[in-house]
Amino acid sequence: MFQGETAISVDDKGRLAIPTTYRELVAGACANRLVVTYNPFEHGCLWLFPHAEWEQVRDQVNALPSVKAAHRNLQMKLVGAAAVVEPDSAARILLPASQRSTAGIEKKAVLLGMGNKFELWSEQAHLAKIRQTLGEDDITHEMADLRL
Repeated sequence: MFQGETAISVDDKGRLAIPTTYRELVAGACANRLVVTYNPFEHGCLWLFPHAEWEQVRDQVNALPSVKAAHRNLQMKLVGAAAVVEPDSAARILLPASQRSTAGIEKKAVLLGMGNKFELWSEQAHLAKIRQTLGEDDITHEMADLRL
């Protein structure tokens, strides 16, 4: 569904414009309702889900037994922080200030289409992550079968 890398500007009010190439997809996939939440696995990154996709993720995460600290931590970062956003007439969404601050997203960011969701990276975190290369020790069994 979503793929590609786009440099994004965030205005002084914390808004970013959905790239033109994604506007129709976002409108069709979720009636212009996105959910913004933390990426619990990578610092400097927020996740943006189409609303219907989010509901599935939310329900799976909430179904985890909360007696385990790791489950509670995941529930807090994903479900507890989730915010529904809708584009305005200029196709801009307002990112929650607390999420922007925690992820270090300022004026410049990078939006990645990752299939079922978007990842919104701070420019610095994206640059650091993209510069990392995979070594032989990083290759999993599943990756070994890929024909790249």
